[in-house]
Amino acid sequence: MKKFLLLIFSIGLISTAQAQFGIRAGLNSTTFSDTNFDSRLGFHVGGYYKLKAGLVAIEPGIQFSQKGYKGTDVQSGDDVNERLNYIDIPVLVRVNIIPAVNIFAGPQGSLLISRNYELGNSSSTSTEVVKGYDIGAVLGVGVNLPLGFNIQGSYDLGISDLNYFDTDVKNRGFKLSIGKDF
Repeated sequence: MKKFLLLIFSIGLISTAQAQFGIRAGLNSTTFSDTNFDSRLGFHVGGYYKLKAGLVAIEPGIQFSQKGYKGTDVQSGDDVNERLNYIDIPVLVRVNIIPAVNIFAGPQGSLLISRNYELGNSSSTSTEVVKGYDIGAVLGVGVNLPLGFNIQGSYDLGISDLNYFDTDVKNRGFKLSIGKDF
């Protein structure tokens, strides 16, 4: 009987839900935790699928995202520029505060797809010095605009250790995005 009631409830929820596909792109400002390096600018671009049910929406997505840092190497004095390219897979829960404004949070899995490290005149693309995945959380606020457009600001908080050159660091970054629902 419990399974039957759960099935009826699920069918009712799905039938009243509205779904939308969308695209999103924007700028990132990222660095590693517990380091004295500076943030670096990058970009992100991808898509999402929003399933709305009243004041709450579930939004899984997938996007390409550039992360990393820049600064000066303490030992050599040379400029350091690290770019890590990830495929981010967030699953967000959005809650509408008022019709045009929402807050959101959720987990995010990220897969490392490439790396470009520059120290002075030398460079490396080896991904062996950093863990190939990242587990994190996303927190933010969004604003719905006319014609299906939206803007949002979010903070990506890496939770798992990247084991970067055998050092415990985590990805950290702000994102500013513009999106379009279809």
